[in-house]
Amino acid sequence: MSHIKSRKHAPRLLSGSAAFSPSVTTVLTGLALCYPAITLAQSATPANSGNVATLPSVTVTGTAENTYKTDALDSPKFSQPLVDTTQTVTIINKKLIEDQQATTLTEALRNVPGVGAFYAGENGNTSTGDAVYMRGFDTSNSIFVDGIRDTSSVYHDMFNIDQVEVIKGPSGSDYGRSAPSGSINMVSKQPLLKDSFDASLSLGSNSYKRGTIDWNKKLGETMAFRLNAFGLGTDVAGRDKVDNQRWGIAPSFAFGLGTSTRVYLDIYHVEQKNTPDGGVPTIGLPGYSAPSAAYSYFGSAARADTNNFYGTSSDHDNSTTDMETLRFEHDLSPNTTIRNTTRWARTTQDYLLSSFMAGASNLTVGNPNDPATWMMTRTPNSKDVANEILTNQTNITTKFQTGSLKHDLSMGLELTREKQTNYGVTNPTEPSVSIYYPDSGINVGSLQRNGAQSYGKTDTAAIYAFDTVELNDRWQVNGGLRLDHYRTEYTSSTACGGTGRNAVSCNGAPTGTPVTTIDGASKSGNLLDWKLGVLYRLTPNGNIYADYAVSQQPPGGANFTLAEDGNSANRIDFEPQKAKTFEVGTKWEVLDRKLLLTAALFRTEVSNDVQQAADGTYQQTAEKRVQGIELGMAGQLTPNWSISAGYTLQDAKVSAGPSITNDGSNNLTYTPRNAFSLWSTYKLPHGFTVGGGARYVGGLTRGSDGAAGTPDGTESYWVFDAMAGYRVNKNLNLQLNVYNLFDKDYVASINKSGYRYFPGAPRSFILTANISY
Repeated sequence: MSHIKSRKHAPRLLSGSAAFSPSVTTVLTGLALCYPAITLAQSATPANSGNVATLPSVTVTGTAENTYKTDALDSPKFSQPLVDTTQTVTIINKKLIEDQQATTLTEALRNVPGVGAFYAGENGNTSTGDAVYMRGFDTSNSIFVDGIRDTSSVYHDMFNIDQVEVIKGPSGSDYGRSAPSGSINMVSKQPLLKDSFDASLSLGSNSYKRGTIDWNKKLGETMAFRLNAFGLGTDVAGRDKVDNQRWGIAPSFAFGLGTSTRVYLDIYHVEQKNTPDGGVPTIGLPGYSAPSAAYSYFGSAARADTNNFYGTSSDHDNSTTDMETLRFEHDLSPNTTIRNTTRWARTTQDYLLSSFMAGASNLTVGNPNDPATWMMTRTPNSKDVANEILTNQTNITTKFQTGSLKHDLSMGLELTREKQTNYGVTNPTEPSVSIYYPDSGINVGSLQRNGAQSYGKTDTAAIYAFDTVELNDRWQVNGGLRLDHYRTEYTSSTACGGTGRNAVSCNGAPTGTPVTTIDGASKSGNLLDWKLGVLYRLTPNGNIYADYAVSQQPPGGANFTLAEDGNSANRIDFEPQKAKTFEVGTKWEVLDRKLLLTAALFRTEVSNDVQQAADGTYQQTAEKRVQGIELGMAGQLTPNWSISAGYTLQDAKVSAGPSITNDGSNNLTYTPRNAFSLWSTYKLPHGFTVGGGARYVGGLTRGSDGAAGTPDGTESYWVFDAMAGYRVNKNLNLQLNVYNLFDKDYVASINKSGYRYFPGAPRSFILTANISY
């Protein structure tokens, strides 16, 4: 298929002070390079030489074990080893993240089949951050950090993450209101009783620069300090003008390590200054025809250059995340521990994206025979939002015996307040843009708050209990119960005037005056979520299990938005969405327990689902069903051969209610029927390591909103990656990662109307120097 190349691929230039200002990456690089020199200088200083004090020696630690197998989840709510957890769980550990040089949560989740950022947004609204779909549903609102909800819509960097836990199936009994597909928990790094220093320096294609530091310092017999920091600057592969600039720092302190009373204090700060991406028109893709008879010649038009950027120089995505966590642990006895965690977190995001839709009403054509004259309108898509959470969680775990029954009990109390403020802004006016030769150098000005805003708040009080009962050496029964009492409040005002379906009448007031549109809508209630599992050990290292779980999501539970009446998906008279999942599976630890094999059959049924009917009204009569099989493998095939692999077959349907796909089928959108992921490395003699991976994503169907002529979905694709490493000595390891090895051209995600898509990243590489002391 032919492409029309853009005439405007301007090089990135540095001018003025920007050419001389050191970036955070540069500072981190300097610190990492200086540390070995300082260490050598310390060791070379003669003892008792004059007035020079003898500094303590640096402890050299070995490299992490070369395995992708993790034996347990971090949360005390999961008291059993992973092999005995009666649910599909995938853990992406630190070793796997480092071998792949995964820097965001979305990149790490490529190791989980069928999970990814497949949805590009609705109409002109582009999805931001780690917009994750899993088992047929948007799971972005079910992302947690150390078991505490994260309500922001930004990219989560992996610099301070030890492992990512993907729990499939309803997670209501674990975390409260959540998506019916499951939850994703990121586990933060914590101080250890050792001295170590790790750093990485990376350079790559697309002006990629990244530096990280992980410094752990033992402060006495029971105290430790750990500092993680990073800086990143990179253009986005295959996309003009789109770039990511972010840095962060995460100091943490631990007191009482190795004693019965432990205290952890974590501080986290990350800033991001990114240029957002609105995608590329789907004109010329398979399945594209034309938006109307008047533009029939669009049906045979060539694809636009996938590098094209359709935004302006004013487009930006700036965010700041701050998080403070205080955790207290005390062992009441050898078998009983109490934990209390308090966290405050706040994320602000200032966002402007120039969106577009090549619909018939958005097009102007000077000459049908000259694609250079084909233009489409641009519309600003803006966001000025602040998300905040304050929570206190208390948990008690204990082991005891009643007769011949052995219990692992975990119970707790959680009190949480979540708030979201969306500030109304006055959007700039943007000129039309060429479909094939976009001019992205236009400055349209900045966003200005107009006094209108919306405010949502959810207060939650929850109690829960989980118990695993060992009946005998063969049989084990586990169950969990959680009761949430929640109250969501929502108030909204809009600047009056303007045109379009969302315009608000001024009723005599000056245009732009804030007018209250929703005044104190509220929804409260109780959610009872539970799960029950049974496990039978066929052998000491293999079992079969069955599990049943129920989870709920009330109106406004995902976005804090409520509507008192009218045509809305968030009406307060709607009942909570309910998900029920049944799963049967088997797990085996083989090869001297170095390799974990899993297989599961699952079925999730969702009721009380809100969908828009043919007449345009929202109704709560839809039912959805996702069923299928999931296979997994993680660990070591030999001492030198590590592997992580997974496959899923998903049959995702609308079992009752209107079709939600553009092709009229009863499939669920943005859910590949077949998906596969593989990553494997092998350690060769003389310090060499080779590895690589493959990902397969089946075709996706998109949503339906009346768009004409656009593709119904995307085609399936394979992508292959590769890596090679060389250990120079005990302190230095070099690593080369190549992504999309065969430069596959594919569609990574598509929006609901099908007017826009995101092309898969072309071939790129990163060369990393890993330093350890």
